[in-house]
Amino acid sequence: MITFYPGPSKVYTEVPDYVQDAYNTGVLSINHRSPEFMEIFQRVTQLIKVKLDIPEDYIVVFNSSATECWEIICQSLVKEKSFHIYNGAFGAKWFRYAKSLVRATDSLKFNPEELPDIDELPVDNADLIALTHNETSNGTALTADWMQELRTYFPDTLISVDATSSMAGVELPWKTADVWFASVQKCFGLPAGMAVMVLSPRAIKQVQKIGNREYYNSLLNIYEQSQRYQTTHTPNVLGIYLLMRVLEDREPISTVSARIVERYDGWINTLLNLRYVKSYINNFQVRSKTVVPFQADKRVIDQIRQQAKAHGITLGNGYGELKETTLRIANFPAIADPEIHQLKEFFANFAPENLSP
Repeated sequence: MITFYPGPSKVYTEVPDYVQDAYNTGVLSINHRSPEFMEIFQRVTQLIKVKLDIPEDYIVVFNSSATECWEIICQSLVKEKSFHIYNGAFGAKWFRYAKSLVRATDSLKFNPEELPDIDELPVDNADLIALTHNETSNGTALTADWMQELRTYFPDTLISVDATSSMAGVELPWKTADVWFASVQKCFGLPAGMAVMVLSPRAIKQVQKIGNREYYNSLLNIYEQSQRYQTTHTPNVLGIYLLMRVLEDREPISTVSARIVERYDGWINTLLNLRYVKSYINNFQVRSKTVVPFQADKRVIDQIRQQAKAHGITLGNGYGELKETTLRIANFPAIADPEIHQLKEFFANFAPENLSP
C-alpha cells in the first residue's frame, strides 16, 4: 500500500535498516544519562541545525509531540496571555487548549484565502503570538514575507510557530519567530512519537525570566538539560537515533525544498486538468507546498477514495468540516517519485460513475 496520508505518513524506506542497526549496536538499551546517548544527542542537534539551515544561536530540544509543545509554551513562555492567529482546525485546537490553561488568551480566525492585515491585529499586550505555519486541515501556508512583516511590526513580542507539516520539507524563515516546533511523522519521514522544538536566544531569556519549574516538561528544565546533551526524563531514544540517521542521509533543506516545490507544481497541473475536482484553495500565494487538498462532490470524493484504495493507494481524508468534500495529498520528502507517478496515473485514468441525480 502506497500512502499519501498527511500524517502519520510514509517513513523513509531506510528506517527498517536504521532500526536494525540500533538493535545491533545496543542503542535500544543505552541509558539516557550515558556518554553514548549524549553523543547521539549532540550529533543530532548539530545535524538539524546544519541540514535545516537553523541559525547557530538557536537551541534544539525534543518533546513527545507537537501537542505537548502547545502545553509547554503555555506553561513556560506565557505570563498573562497568548494571541493566536489561525484559519483552520489545528490552529483552532491550539487556541482552545491554550485558552483552557491561560484564560486571558485571545485569537483571530482569518479567511484561508487571505492573509490578515498585520496593522489591524488586536494583539494588545500578549506575551506571545501563536501561528500555524502550514495548516494541515486546509492546505494553506503563511508566506515568509508576511511573517517578516509580522516580526517587524511586533518586534518585542515572542512569536511561536507550529510547523508540523512543513519543517524538514520546505525552507523556513527561522529568524521571523522565536519558537518553532514540529512532530516528526510528516516531513521528517519518521514514525510518530517525538517532536523537535527550536528556540531563539530571546525565547530562552523569557523562559529564564519566568522561571517555571513546576512541571516535568518545564521548558527551563528541558533547556538546562539540553546544555548537557540530556533530557528531563527518559526520552524516545530510538526516535532521536532514527532522526540522526535520517538527517545524515538527507540533502540540505534548500535541495529538499526545491524538489518539494517542483512536485507541488506538478500536482497542481494534474489536479487542474481533472474535470471532476478542483483545488480547495484558489489563492496560489497561500497554498501549502506539502499538503495538497482538493475538493469535489461527496460522491466523487467517495469514489476517488475507494478506487485509489483498490489500486493500493491511501489518500488523506478531509479534516473536520471538510471531511466529506475534500481529500488531502501529502507531498512529503519520504514519498518517492515512482509513487507520485503512480498516483498521477491513477488520476489520469479516473472517471466518476453514475453521478446523475
